[in-house]
Amino acid sequence: MATVLDQHKRDTIPPRIGPGGDDGGPEDHGAAFPISKGRVGLWVLMAAIVMLFGGLSSAYIVLRGVPEWQNIAIPSILWLNTAVLLASSTTIEAARRFLRHDRQEAMKTWLTISGVFGLLFLIGQIIAWRQLVAAGVYLPSTLHSSFFYVLTGLHGIHLLGGVIAMAYVLNKGLKNQITPVRHESLTLCATYWHFMDGLWVYLFVLLVLA
Repeated sequence: MATVLDQHKRDTIPPRIGPGGDDGGPEDHGAAFPISKGRVGLWVLMAAIVMLFGGLSSAYIVLRGVPEWQNIAIPSILWLNTAVLLASSTTIEAARRFLRHDRQEAMKTWLTISGVFGLLFLIGQIIAWRQLVAAGVYLPSTLHSSFFYVLTGLHGIHLLGGVIAMAYVLNKGLKNQITPVRHESLTLCATYWHFMDGLWVYLFVLLVLA
């Protein structure tokens, strides 16, 4: 009789099908899909970005050896831009740390600072392009200038997407929809932001120091 009742309980208890909620609650590691769709989507996006910039940087490295190659003077403001972007990674980690300690207002403040740093970086990139134009260096001027505009422009577009994502996360924070338990949107945003920072460091070395 006990065996029959146990079997009945197992048949009637609904299965758990995945992570708790759409913003990163406690995960059921025994579920069929222990990884959220947001994380899968982010990794697919970053893989596509790696392939895009990998192909372009490979062409850049190959074409550097052709006789037609002419180096351009890289605007010095890129050093400042790089420092600002690296600082933004520090501030977004500060926001995550304050959230872990349930300090919501501090989290919102540091997330806002991160977004401001991101916008300052983009403004600095526009200034760098304007400096090149003022020096008579345009997209088709040389192979080096073409790669510079294309690589930095594509990175800027993807970073702008990160700023928009950060604004979305901040809006959720202002509505108190991000907590120490439910914080996947902030985690995904920080992961993408660190990825874009690392990509910029690679491009900076490729375009300026290599």
